[in-house]
Amino acid sequence: MPIKHGTYVREEATAVTVPKTGKSSVQVVVGCAPINMVANPASKVNVPILANSAAEAMKELGYVNDVKNFTLCQTMYLSANAFAVGPVVYINVLDPAKHKSAIETKTAQVNDKQAEIPEVGVIASSLSVKGTGDSVGVLNTDYTVSFDANNGHAIITLIDGGALDGATTLTLTGDKLDPKKVNDEDIIGAVDSATGKETGIQAIRQVFPKLGIVPGLLLAPGYSQSAAVGGALSAKAAQLNGVYKSFALLDIDTKQARVYTDTKKVKDDSGFTSEFSASFWPCSKIGDLVFAKSAVAGCLIEYIDSNADDVPYQSPSNHPMGTTGECLDDGTEVLLDQDQANTVNGYGIVTAINQNGWRLWGNYTNAYPTSDDAKDIWIAVRRMFTWQENTFINTYFAKVDNPMNKKLIQNIVDSENIRCNSYAPDYWAGASIEYLDDDNPITDILAGKMTFRHHIAPYTPAQDIEDIVNYDIDTLQSALQG
Repeated sequence: MPIKHGTYVREEATAVTVPKTGKSSVQVVVGCAPINMVANPASKVNVPILANSAAEAMKELGYVNDVKNFTLCQTMYLSANAFAVGPVVYINVLDPAKHKSAIETKTAQVNDKQAEIPEVGVIASSLSVKGTGDSVGVLNTDYTVSFDANNGHAIITLIDGGALDGATTLTLTGDKLDPKKVNDEDIIGAVDSATGKETGIQAIRQVFPKLGIVPGLLLAPGYSQSAAVGGALSAKAAQLNGVYKSFALLDIDTKQARVYTDTKKVKDDSGFTSEFSASFWPCSKIGDLVFAKSAVAGCLIEYIDSNADDVPYQSPSNHPMGTTGECLDDGTEVLLDQDQANTVNGYGIVTAINQNGWRLWGNYTNAYPTSDDAKDIWIAVRRMFTWQENTFINTYFAKVDNPMNKKLIQNIVDSENIRCNSYAPDYWAGASIEYLDDDNPITDILAGKMTFRHHIAPYTPAQDIEDIVNYDIDTLQSALQG
């Protein structure tokens, strides 16, 4: 073995922790889906279901164009047709066991062994299908049930050799889903003290431990205009799983705020003041379909972030929405000019204007105008703070319970400063982290606690761009006298 004789140098790799950022704006949407269209509908109730695309969501939860009643279909439609975004987590609260109503007895003509039931939401397992005479069919023995992908109607197909084979007409009774029976309590949900089962918004807690995803946006289109539902979403956004934060997208009730000047009172009466949420008014439409603006904003925000390295530094304001008009919930047209839209913005509400196409318009969270703290009133700034905090938690969770020594301190400080610098100046003005002795007295060290200080500087949106124009008399005079 050769000896070493002399002076030597060896470089050691820098101990930098790889960040785990996840997705900053994954939507978690609570509402109603036509789960009668899928196998085992009961398994799709009050559980977070991850869909990486709209097509996957439609397969898992069903889809119909009745987006007003089957509210989860709003996000499915928008993420398929307005913005190609994903993933999205859906929580359906529509329960076939209780949110149902009877179908009036129907007679359907059989053509080529098929008969159509012109109803949406038919629950296949509840059907009683009778043919000629006293013949009664048995599901999957004498007939099968499928659903028309265009209108959601049930299609009865007779099985060769079954009890209904040869029937020319069918008499049908049974039940159908009734989303009108879903109320605020179902959306807000609860935790069963005996079983621990969580429903509605309370089931959002399951998203991270079950799917490994930190929710970026919380929505309940069609329901979030309720003070109770909006409050529950805002509270959940302020603290998830005891450590994370999120951002809720709420709606201002267009039944109460029918003109733009009504929106302030409705927002105030609803108690929408949280910095962890924003309010939207009125509804948006694509053709004849009416959407809660929160659903449009959710897909738009996820789309913007996906094109910015998953960093939520941009405000969604002044971005095209891919919609064709603005309206109230009942379809009544709403047409604001910029001055009127700015009035709505002044109430801390996001709206839309038509500037060579419909654009989302407004930068403020619900904390405005009560608060003037830049950290809390700007949607983009608030979301950047949340993104930074959630990223820090996920990145350094693996360090918890490591020996509290200088190596650990230096690793976290170096890793974070490198990561923060990589986002400047494009995504923020700058950011840094430090470990100060004054923040870490011996009593804290003995208690196993260490404290760091993060300094971040997200950009505020350029909301007010002013150009001062004057009459340059000297130039005029010079031109005429030359």
